[in-house]
Order: sequence, then C-alpha cells, then structure tokens
Amino acid sequence: MAEDAGSRIEVANLLSLGEDLVGVLLGSKDGEALAQACDGARMLRSACCSDSGDLELQVKEYQEKLNSFKEKLDKAKAETVTDEELNTLRNEMEEKLRGEQQLRQDLRAVSAELDNLDRQRASIEERKDAVKKKEKDMLKAQSMLSMCVSVTNIMPDFEDQEKISGCILSICYCFGFFSCTEGHQFLPMDVK
Repeated sequence: MAEDAGSRIEVANLLSLGEDLVGVLLGSKDGEALAQACDGARMLRSACCSDSGDLELQVKEYQEKLNSFKEKLDKAKAETVTDEELNTLRNEMEEKLRGEQQLRQDLRAVSAELDNLDRQRASIEERKDAVKKKEKDMLKAQSMLSMCVSVTNIMPDFEDQEKISGCILSICYCFGFFSCTEGHQFLPMDVK
C-alpha cells in the first residue's frame, strides 16, 4: 500500500502539472508572448551572427595591418644604425677627411716644388742656349780671326785694348801651324 500511495502522489503531481501546462498552453496571451520571444530571439541571433561575421572580418583586417606594421617596424629597425655604429662611421669619416687634407697639403707642396723645378729647368735651358750661342759666336769669331790672320799674316794683340798692335806671323807649312815673331806657335783654329 505504501507503494501505491507513493505512485498516487506522483500521478497526482503529474496530473496537476499536466493541468497547469494545459492551462498555460490554452492561455492565448502566454503563447503569443512566447512566439514573440522566439521571434525576438531569432532576430537577435541573426543580428549577432551578422555582427560576429563583420567583427571577424574586421579582426582579420586589423591583424593583417598589425602584421604589416610589425614587418615595417622590423625592416626600419634593420635599416637604422645604432649610436655606436654611427659614432664609428663618424670617426672613420673624420679620419679619412684628415687623411685627404694631408694628401692635399702634400700635393700642394709637391706642386710648388715641381713649379720651382720647372722654373729652374727653364732658367738652365736659357743659360744653356746662351752658352751655345756664345760658343757659336766664338767659333765664328775664331774662324774669322783665323781667316784674317791667314790672309794678312798679322796676329792682333788683344791684351792691350788701347792701342792697335799685333805680331807678324810666318807660316810653317811643313808642320801646319803659324809662328809669331815673339816665338809663339798657333794652329790655324787656335789663333786668338
């Protein structure tokens, strides 16, 4: 009996629950509210799905932009020079500039020395030309004097410029030289 009483209570509860459910379902207001709530839930779900899709696209775009910026940042970091490297490069450049200035000074000194040597060379060439001209003039004068002595047989005395004087020469054909009355002997080209 006790078992029958427990099952009766359960059946009674079930019947009571079923009556309540039938009452709820039969109430038109509650059904309409439930249908509206279901429609609202469907619209909310559709809007959430649409917003979720848009948000996923935006997140993907932002992630791509973020990756692009990270790549650009890494590239910029790789291209930038650290302060230590910059100081090293600056020191190397200053050292090269000092070396270049020293080379320019050396070049100026060498250029000045070359100019000086060119002037000396030109002066030496001028003197050389003058000496050659004097030698040529001397040879010409010797030839002229030799010819005059050969023709006149008189050797002028050049030591005393104030008076005209000279010595008479005799020609010694056997030996090919002139002999002066004062005892000097001259070859025809040696006559002075």
